[in-house]
Amino acid sequence: DSLDRVRFGLNFPNFGLYAEPGLLVDLAVAAEEAGWDGFFVWDHIVVDDGMPVADPWVMLGAIGQATSRVHIGPMVAALPRHRPWEVARRAVTLDRLTEGRMILGVGIGYWPEVEFGTFGDPTDARERADMLDEALAIIQAVWSGEAVDFEGEHYTVTENRFAPRPLGKIPIWVAGMLPNLRPLRRAARFDGVVPMRSDEQPLDPSDVAMIAGYVKIHRQGDEAYDVVIG
Repeated sequence: DSLDRVRFGLNFPNFGLYAEPGLLVDLAVAAEEAGWDGFFVWDHIVVDDGMPVADPWVMLGAIGQATSRVHIGPMVAALPRHRPWEVARRAVTLDRLTEGRMILGVGIGYWPEVEFGTFGDPTDARERADMLDEALAIIQAVWSGEAVDFEGEHYTVTENRFAPRPLGKIPIWVAGMLPNLRPLRRAARFDGVVPMRSDEQPLDPSDVAMIAGYVKIHRQGDEAYDVVIG
C-alpha cells in the first residue's frame, strides 16, 4: 500500500557466465553497495549439454559471508529434487551465517524433462507438487526444534529433533506458474508468492492484481506478505 514496503532485488542464473562463483560474489557486493535490498540465485543442475553450472547453496554461503545487509536465497529451489531435511539444514546455516537475511524460495522445478528426467527423477507436475507439499511440511516441522515423526507418500522422518533452530522466522516464498491456481493457494499458506506465466511472458498489472487478490482470499491472518514480481 505504500512505497516504503517496496523492495528491489537482483536474481541471477547459476549457469553459463554466472557459473563463475567469484563473479557472483563480486556482483552481490556491488549490489549491496549500490543499495539493492536482495540478491538471489537460481537453482539449476543441468541446462544444456556441457554448459557450466555452479551449486547455488555454495554460492549463497560465499555471498552471505561477503555481504552484511542484502537478503539472499534461492529463487527458487527446485525442492522435489532435494532432500527436504538437507534444505532445512542449509537454510538454517545460511540464516545464522547472515544473521537473519535468508529467504527460502521454493517451487516444483522447471524444465522437468532436463532437470529431473536426466537423472530419473519424477517429471510429472502433480507428483512433484505433492512432493513439494510434503517437503514444506517437513521443513517447517524440523525448524520448530520439536521432535518430528513424519510418514508421507514420498518422505519419511523417524522421530528426530533438529538443532540449531533458525534465529527467527525464515520467510518461505512459493513459486507458481499461471494460469494454474493451485500454487497460489499453496503460497498463501506461507510468506510470499513468486508467480510466473506458463508462456514466459512478463506479468502485467492485471496479473499482479489478480494474484494479490487471490492470495489474500486464501490467507489466514493479516501478517505482512510478499508478492515477488520479476
